[in-house]
Amino acid sequence: MEPYDLEFRGEVLAACDTTEERRLIALRFNVSESWLRRIQQQRRETGQIAPKLAAPRQPKWHTWADWLIAKIASRPDIYLRELQADLKQERGEEVCLGTICAACRGLDLSRKKRR
Repeated sequence: MEPYDLEFRGEVLAACDTTEERRLIALRFNVSESWLRRIQQQRRETGQIAPKLAAPRQPKWHTWADWLIAKIASRPDIYLRELQADLKQERGEEVCLGTICAACRGLDLSRKKRR
């Protein structure tokens, strides 16, 4: 969901500065009362009304991505369970199979069986 733009936030805060009830303001602008409370708190504490930017998240597997690339390059037909066991043994990381699968997808790695 995209954050509300600065102009809309200014209009809402201008309405909050009047004596109108918070519930009525929320209904008029089609926002929640909790959002009104949070934006007022943000303005009071920081003086800013711009939306907060979320910090980019690093996936859990990001720290051992190079290890995974090397492991699959050396043995392309390795099973996920074998990767899981090697990861625990070699790096001390205990992760589920879904995380390893997500890492393979995120790195565009495919495990191919020998024929």
